[in-house]
This record gives sequence, structure tokens and C-alpha cells, in this order.
Amino acid sequence: MDCCQTVSHLKGSLCCQLLLFFIWLSSFQDAVALDTVFEQSYVPTMPELAKPPSSGIFGPIEISPAVIPHYPDPDEPFPPMYPTFPTRYEPVLTGKCPVKFSAISSIMDKTASDCSQPLAALVGNVICCPQLSSLIRIFQGLYSFNSAKLVLQNSVASDCFTDIISILASRGANSTIPTLCSVKSSNLTGGSCPVQDVNTFEKTVNTSRLLEACTTVDPLKECCRPICQPAIMDAALQISGKQLTLDENKNLVGEPNHIDTLSDCKGVVYAYLSRKLSPDVVNTAFRILSACKVNKVCPLDFKQPLEVIKACRNVAAPSPSCCSSLNTYIAGIQKQMLITNRQAIICATVFGSVLRKGGVMTNIYDLCDVDLKDFSIQAAYGQQGCLLRSLPADVMFDNSTGFSFTCDLSDNIAAPWPSSSSISSVSLCGPEMSLPALPTSETFKNPGCRCGGELKFLVPIISFLVFGTLLY
Repeated sequence: MDCCQTVSHLKGSLCCQLLLFFIWLSSFQDAVALDTVFEQSYVPTMPELAKPPSSGIFGPIEISPAVIPHYPDPDEPFPPMYPTFPTRYEPVLTGKCPVKFSAISSIMDKTASDCSQPLAALVGNVICCPQLSSLIRIFQGLYSFNSAKLVLQNSVASDCFTDIISILASRGANSTIPTLCSVKSSNLTGGSCPVQDVNTFEKTVNTSRLLEACTTVDPLKECCRPICQPAIMDAALQISGKQLTLDENKNLVGEPNHIDTLSDCKGVVYAYLSRKLSPDVVNTAFRILSACKVNKVCPLDFKQPLEVIKACRNVAAPSPSCCSSLNTYIAGIQKQMLITNRQAIICATVFGSVLRKGGVMTNIYDLCDVDLKDFSIQAAYGQQGCLLRSLPADVMFDNSTGFSFTCDLSDNIAAPWPSSSSISSVSLCGPEMSLPALPTSETFKNPGCRCGGELKFLVPIISFLVFGTLLY
């Protein structure tokens, strides 16, 4: 227990307790706001790995949050603030959406919690946007029960989409999530897909095979040895009229009309699955498919690391100036968003390749003690980072403690340094799918208790500050 009494001991160790981070601003007289996110005057051409997939093949819809929160000026005094919690209210609906939302009330609540007002931008890429995407598809399935159509007409889609966002906002969700997650009413319409009704769909697609493949999606196997994803792709190809295999689909790059049609038809397939499976079952399946997608890329924005390259280009041993420059740069990255452990591996590799391309040949991650969790949001005055697990996660809400999410403390491991300045892929499947080995007591760079466990962030909605005290 004594080894976990101070936050400074957490760096380089695994703590045996479930740590609870409270952000009660009224309890802190010395809390300091996080610095404003660095302005990006120059954005380098990053490896393709750092860019989101263009076709949305691995998820219900494209998940590309572009809104990063800007924190208040640390020099300005804070007004008195106390913990407050979302108040549910009756939303003003259009009255033109022919769907009883009560049938998916639990999914609506989950989405509102995952996209809660103070956290939506911080967890958008990993938690909020995948859940919102799933809700949109589940809603399409619900709509089809009364219409025999798997898509909505444009006018109805607009009214229903407005109602969905209003209901979510009334339950505490951030009203900006359509922009954050690049979701709009047209996602409900089926776009250019030629098959949009249930009867034609069932005559065209082997629905038994589709349902068998996607009723139970294995979260540990689907991303590397997919079963549901190929079935969805095959069904989308059939209803799109393009008899191509998944490998042949690679040749469609550069033909936006074909890609758009295929993406629209995938939306119809998702809607059909939502019609046939229970909301909870299909929500779990869609979230796993989205996790497969988001864990393939680094969602962080990197600015050109000129100062880091200048300070670290010729170092061969620990250098205070190099490590100071690197830590300052990484401090800017840490203000962007929460990422998963697998995303952190990709981000560290991508950033390292940029440094190598600039002439930094030495593994400065090792020299400067940079861990995977250093690439995600930090808490406790920057001494402890939080990486989410690669499996689908949710934000939890409690009336007494506020919003919380579970961090993975098994990733107290060194960030991987790339072997070259040019990378085309980072495989996390097959023999490489396991994360790097955990440090042992002999390899700890800093003292601490050698224990496993999880870290739980609790975030009352009073602010974006990620400071806190430790409770045992």
C-alpha cells in the first residue's frame, strides 16, 4: 500500500489497487488548467498508417472526429465551480418521425453516456463515435419493422435524425456529436445502394449465412481472423450489383462512385442485421467491428517536430536537452484525446518514423523513458497516463461520482522505436498480436509496487481538467 501513496511512484509501475481519480475542483486550491493545445503551423505528410481508412470498410460508418477540446488559459483565474450532473429533460421532437424511441431506450442511454457533454471530444474516436454509429444502424432496423424499407426517405431521415440528436442531448450528450463523428441524416437514407427494401434484400443475399456470421462476434478473433466482416462485405457486394471479392475491391481505389455505392450498401446490410437481431446483440457486434477499424490507425495529429529533431539528431546517450524537447512535444500530444493501447503502438511507431526521417537514429524513447501511455491523456499532474483497452469500452455514469472510464494499466511498457523511417504497416495480428512484454521488478526504471490492475478515471462534468486525488 505504501508504494502507492503518491502519484510520482506510479510512473514505471503497476499498482495493485483500483485507483479512483476524482476531479472535485472545489477540493483543490492549487489546480492548474492544462495548457492550450499547440497551434499547428505545419502538418507533415505522415505515413499512410496514420490516416483513417477512406472507405469505412471496417465499421458501420466513417469515424473521424475532428474536434479537439481547447482548454482555458492557465493564467486566468477559475470561478467557483462545483460538481454538477446532467439533468434529463423532455426534448422537443419534430413529431414527424414514425418510430417509438422507447424500444431502443437502453441504447439511447448508452450513447448519451458515451457521448457525454464534457467527454465527447476526448473519447470520440474510441467510445462516442463508434456507439453513435451503432445507434444509427439500430435505428434503421427499428424503422424497417413498420415500413419494410431498410432506409429512410430524405425528409423523414432529416426529421428522425433531428429527434435522435435532441433525445441524446436531453440525456446529457454533447449536441456537437454529428460534427464530431461526421454523422448526418443522409447516413439513414441508403444513398446510391440499388437495394433498399427487405424483400429484395432477402432474395439477393444469403441471409442465413450473414446472420450466422454476425450473430455472435468474437472480440478477440474478429479483428485478425474476421468472420462477420467478410460476410457483410459479401452481402454489400451482392446488393450493389458488383460481383467482386474483397481482394478485387482494392482495385476500386480512385473510383469514388463504386466506393460510395459499396459503402452505402454496407449501411443497408447493417440495417438488416439490426432488424433481425436484438438491439443489445447487434450493438455489441457493431462496436467490435468499429474497434477493429479504429485500432488500425493513429488518430492523433502530429505537428512537425523540428525542435525535437534538432535537439536529438546526434545523441547516443541520455541527453537533458533532447529529453526536454521530446517531453515538451509529447506534452502537446497528451492534450488531444484518449486512445487505446493498440493505437498507442501505432502512434509511437508513426512518430518515431518521422523522427528517423529527420535524422534521429538513436532510440530516444528508451533514452528518455517514453512509455506507450505517454501518447494519451494524462492525469495527476502528468505523472500517470491513461490508455483504453483495445476492446470496446463505455463511459459509465454514477450520480455520486460522475462520469468514469476504465484505463488499462498493463501498458506500462516502453514505446516501440521503428526499425526504419519508412513504414507501411504495423501488424498486431498473428504472432505479433500480443503487446510487448510487461516490465519485471529488475527492469523497472523507477521504484514502485509490482502489481496488476486497472485505473479508473472519474470525471464529474464540471470541467475537462484531468487532475485528481487518489482514493484507496
